[in-house]
Amino acid sequence: MLAAARHSAIIAEVQRERIVRVADLARMLGVSLMTVRRDIEALDAAGAVEKIHGGAKLPGAVSTHEPGFELKVTQLQDEKMAIAHEAAAQVREGMAVGLSAGTTTWALAQLLSAGPRITVVTNSVRVADVFHQSHSPSTVILTGGERTPSDALVGPLATSALKQLHLDVLFLGVHGVDADAGFTTPNVLEAETDRAFVAAARRVVVLADHTKWGTFGISTIAGLEEADELISDEGLPGEARRILGERVGRLRLAPGGGGPAPGGEPANIVQR
Repeated sequence: MLAAARHSAIIAEVQRERIVRVADLARMLGVSLMTVRRDIEALDAAGAVEKIHGGAKLPGAVSTHEPGFELKVTQLQDEKMAIAHEAAAQVREGMAVGLSAGTTTWALAQLLSAGPRITVVTNSVRVADVFHQSHSPSTVILTGGERTPSDALVGPLATSALKQLHLDVLFLGVHGVDADAGFTTPNVLEAETDRAFVAAARRVVVLADHTKWGTFGISTIAGLEEADELISDEGLPGEARRILGERVGRLRLAPGGGGPAPGGEPANIVQR
């Protein structure tokens, strides 16, 4: 396949998936990993895609586009589950736990639903369904509100409900993480609801895989300093590690993917 044809195919795939891996592109195109990396570098230089660790994504611009849950849940599954395992280890019986909407918090819900009895407060229809379908003994409080493409309940009803509650810990999923914009979302109403979540929590733990770095939506949920902890994965770039290590309370990098590291190895932790 000629370079021009490969470039067109890569751009089309990035536009369709928003985030793609080098390995997946190599299989799709029938070429080597090195060839795909060179193609991505060329497309990045031209501004057609944005090169990230291990793949490419849509060029970083302020986003009001909100991908649906079904699309996002298929992306970076191993990384999200590794992050979820690190988060789940922090939950103890009897805690009041906030879970915002998102595919990483949904992965966390699958682990918590099989764990100790807790009280879960969520604005995610998907998260509530996980606990219901697993017959978990935990109590689940689902806020009301207007449903978004990512199956979050947002708006005045959701925000009002959260203002009446107090949480031991909030696990917050975000659309993007940026040094200046902080933690962001493409949905203005969701940002307002998430800010109410943050205000209700004694401790805020942000769950964000490495592709969220340098991405930002139109509305800021919270500044980096407002996170007591951020859990990401080992694909997080060095510059991001430096900045986040200085700005968030604690930066934790989940080892491997899909579960605890072999031998019980701890996550890489950076504290400011």
